[in-house]
Amino acid sequence: MRRAAVVTHGKPGTIGPALERLEEVARRAGVELVLSEEEIEKHGRIDGSGDPGDADLAIVLGGDGTMLRALNRFLGTDVPVFGVNFGRVGFLASVQPEELESGLARAFAGEYEIVELPTLAAEAAGARRNAVNDVVATSSTLGRMVELEWAIGDEGLGRQPCDGVICATPSGSTAYNLSNGGPVLVRGLDAMAITFVAPHSLDARPLVVPKGRDLTVRNRTPDVSVTVLVDGHAFTEVAPGEEVRVRLDDRRSLLATLPEATFFRRYRTTFAS
Repeated sequence: MRRAAVVTHGKPGTIGPALERLEEVARRAGVELVLSEEEIEKHGRIDGSGDPGDADLAIVLGGDGTMLRALNRFLGTDVPVFGVNFGRVGFLASVQPEELESGLARAFAGEYEIVELPTLAAEAAGARRNAVNDVVATSSTLGRMVELEWAIGDEGLGRQPCDGVICATPSGSTAYNLSNGGPVLVRGLDAMAITFVAPHSLDARPLVVPKGRDLTVRNRTPDVSVTVLVDGHAFTEVAPGEEVRVRLDDRRSLLATLPEATFFRRYRTTFAS
């Protein structure tokens, strides 16, 4: 391990002390820390600049939102992302704040495993965006129901009055999808979960779809647009009659974890305790 990129929580006052602890662990391990210009400006550092894409590992100090930002930032590279949780849930992180020194020392010594996480590609109006967690199509008007026509591949599955629909990767299945009663997909599955939000129906059930079967969602609401969110960030607006397509992408994001931080252990400690 020679170089590690650093990605931190958005509030420097919250994460500053943790960054100092990281710097001390890196100094002892002989690892050079690389900070983007944004990180240097955020924390008032005068050194550490370089290309994060040339790092051997990316260290995240933050919650799941920061982890998603880092996983997307390094998508398509060979840089795995290792997280120290400074958020509320921290399902994607490998260690907790009190384990920072010991966990990072092990990571810098190469004692981590790499998990390949499937990603989604959302396409609408000629634009394209990748998601690590989920793509959500929801009503653009608060409190207004929308009517969504949906299809898997070339097979139409009818129209569904609802507040929206979630398309989630396995890593995203434990987020908004889970809170809406969708299925949890174990890491290693190359599939996506499709779950409607507040469907006005007695028979709307979540669906798990394998790779190669695209989801098409067409807005059939006559007077309300649909907002498409990618990993929680606005991507585009789908006007009445227009559509968004979502599919499992060929590119994978790389998650670095300590050997004992397995999916089932994280699932038990996060949701079952």
